[in-house]
Amino acid sequence: MMPQEQLAEYLHRYHHGAENAVTSKTMEYAFRISGKELRDLVNALRREGIPIASDQSGYFYAKTEAEVRLTIRHMKSRISGINAAITGLKRSLAAFDDTQIRLPLEGGDDF
Repeated sequence: MMPQEQLAEYLHRYHHGAENAVTSKTMEYAFRISGKELRDLVNALRREGIPIASDQSGYFYAKTEAEVRLTIRHMKSRISGINAAITGLKRSLAAFDDTQIRLPLEGGDDF
C-alpha cells in the first residue's frame, strides 16, 4: 500500500471526525516522515477528493460536510494572507535600484 493510501486508511479508521483529530507531530512519528512529507501527502489526498480535514487540533477524516467546509474556509484565509504578503513584497521592489536588470518572476508573473 502506498503511503498516501496508508495515511487515508489510518485517518479514516482512527481519526474520523473533528473530535478525533490527530496532531501533525503524532502522524510524522507514526509514519516516520517529515512535516513537509505529511503536508504533501495530505494535499495529494485532498486533490484526489479524499475529505482530509484539519483544524487547530490537527488532521482528521471528515465525517460531515461542515467539517470539509470549515477546512476550505481556513485554507482560503491562508491564501488571502499569502496574497497580501506577495502584494507587500511587490511594493518593496520600489526600494531597489531601478537601474538593475529586472527578471520576470518564475511563471511569468508581472510586477
